[in-house]
Amino acid sequence: MDSDVNNVSTDYYSLKLSSHQFDKISRLVYQISGIDLHEGKEELVKARLMKRLRQLKIYDFNQYLKYIAHDKSGVEIGAMVDILTTNKTNFFREPEHLDFLKHEIIPHWGKGPIRIWSAGCSSGEEPYSIAIVLNESISDIMHRDVKILATDISDRMMEKARQGLYDEESLKEISPHLKLKYFHKTMVGAGHKYKINPRLQTMISFAKLNLMENWPMRGPFDVIFCRNVMIYFDKPTQGRLISRFFDLLASGGILFTGHSESLTGIEHKFRYVQPTIYMKP
Repeated sequence: MDSDVNNVSTDYYSLKLSSHQFDKISRLVYQISGIDLHEGKEELVKARLMKRLRQLKIYDFNQYLKYIAHDKSGVEIGAMVDILTTNKTNFFREPEHLDFLKHEIIPHWGKGPIRIWSAGCSSGEEPYSIAIVLNESISDIMHRDVKILATDISDRMMEKARQGLYDEESLKEISPHLKLKYFHKTMVGAGHKYKINPRLQTMISFAKLNLMENWPMRGPFDVIFCRNVMIYFDKPTQGRLISRFFDLLASGGILFTGHSESLTGIEHKFRYVQPTIYMKP
């Protein structure tokens, strides 16, 4: 039995992803999600998909591509996109944006509805961070009409976000005061995790959404966070996405992009505020 296990392990370790196979996978991912897995991503693709191949007991990438082609339900191609697009995040990532929200945006809001969209929210740390900032900054928030929409292409990430259970590493940027106020330490299996305050969960609606497909929401939104998402798209795809964000924002609304992202080279109608922060006039 040990010999069989070792043979399987060796088979996976020696798996090769040819340039032709990589091109086919890249085209499929681009067609589904708009994500551009360009040259240089071969090792990342291979490493992430190997675990999936093990689960399916498939020992060859051609066999896996055939498996996808014959899966008329579309479940497997969805699983593949999920595996290749999921990225680790944490609470209060790129905190300058949350500071800008707290000091430059919230003080100018009236008593009307507040609508915020976290696009590409991954496992939920971003929308929960936004909810914490709102709770800390708006004294009568429990009596206000506040809704945060949080979307991601990954079913797996949406499930994790809804659960609101996080490890210590995800909370490393949160102050002890806020950790105590908004999280409850709980045992999960042999270890412990931190459960988000249910009050924050009621502020957020989580929904699966592929940014390349139709958007069911009408808006307008006061703020859109789309950070560290567009780096995976080519320029034409970025341009179309930016235009759609513009249309969905209220006048004076703000778009936040990731610190490694820029609208340089993209035709758009936004007014530049400062790096990675744009306003709809």
